[in-house]
Amino acid sequence: MKQITRICWLLLGVVFIFSGLVKLNDPVGTALKLEEYFEVFSQDIGSFFHVFIPHSRTLSIFLSSLEVVLGVAVLLRWMLRQVLLTLLGLLIFFGFLTFYSAAFNKVTDCGCFGDFIKLTPWTSFAKDMFLLLLWAVVFLNQRYLRRVFAKGTLGVMYITIASAVAIGIGVRALGHLPYFDFLPYKVGNDIGKLMKPQEPAKYQYVMERNGESKTFTEYPTDSTWKYKSMEVLNPLTSKPVITDFSVFDADGKDHTAEILTGNKLVLVVQDVTSADRDRYKEINELLETAAKSKKPLTPLVITSSSPAAFDSYRHDVNLAAPYYFADATVLKSMIRSNPGLILLQNGVVKGKYHYHDIPTQGELENEL
Repeated sequence: MKQITRICWLLLGVVFIFSGLVKLNDPVGTALKLEEYFEVFSQDIGSFFHVFIPHSRTLSIFLSSLEVVLGVAVLLRWMLRQVLLTLLGLLIFFGFLTFYSAAFNKVTDCGCFGDFIKLTPWTSFAKDMFLLLLWAVVFLNQRYLRRVFAKGTLGVMYITIASAVAIGIGVRALGHLPYFDFLPYKVGNDIGKLMKPQEPAKYQYVMERNGESKTFTEYPTDSTWKYKSMEVLNPLTSKPVITDFSVFDADGKDHTAEILTGNKLVLVVQDVTSADRDRYKEINELLETAAKSKKPLTPLVITSSSPAAFDSYRHDVNLAAPYYFADATVLKSMIRSNPGLILLQNGVVKGKYHYHDIPTQGELENEL
């Protein structure tokens, strides 16, 4: 039991650190997931959950950093009993979220490991139950974990450092872009290619005759077999990775193919109500010089705001470029910056830039 307890202790600490770091890699994505939960709870439980939506980014960094710090504390065995009781509160909270999502089909991805690992609601709930089992083994057998690796002032110092590092990682990612991009629109990806299936769908058919069931990879021509069920054998590769990328103008005319052809410098303005306005002097200068680039480079804007709202916004910031419209969720997946810049070459993402990291014309040309 001593060895089992130590294995569970190690797994518990490592999983919490890993989970927190993955979320801190993309705190904006974690915040969007929290907003999704708050929206659902405000509809199903009480409207007061709307109060948390404006603070979702702060909560994102706080909760993610807390996971890292608690994981470090577990591994150091610092104030182990108190830390384990705090972990229990988090596990119950996360368990409630994942069970609610699974049972009522409210949020299809819990965001437990960010966009790095996608989990179905029931898989997420099973993961939380597994962690709860690890917690129970460790909590009930603390006598096997008496050696503390950091006591007193040294322990406080380690926990303070862990807190500062975790928060620092999250704050920097919040003010720039994720360190690692796991989204379909990451640099190097071909958007047009990802809008098509990698291969045709393959099926297997379960047929029945005289009480006997048999599986076929091709639909049988023998009419004595009766259809029972069908399953797709390659669900991941037979469906496009990107299914909702569509760009259109104010009249509803589709411009998707045009956007994915040639060199484009795309300014993504997700929502004009929350978009930063302080960097438009640099942005406008870049869009102007892009149009005069040595390499053909067409600047344009894509937004999810209404035509009327965006028209007012572009006049406020002196934004002079052709503009188009797309779904808000798509734009949030394209870049974690509002506004943000994406460099495309025939639909291939060559660069992504936060509004705090506006590139020079030379940097753009070097990417093409």
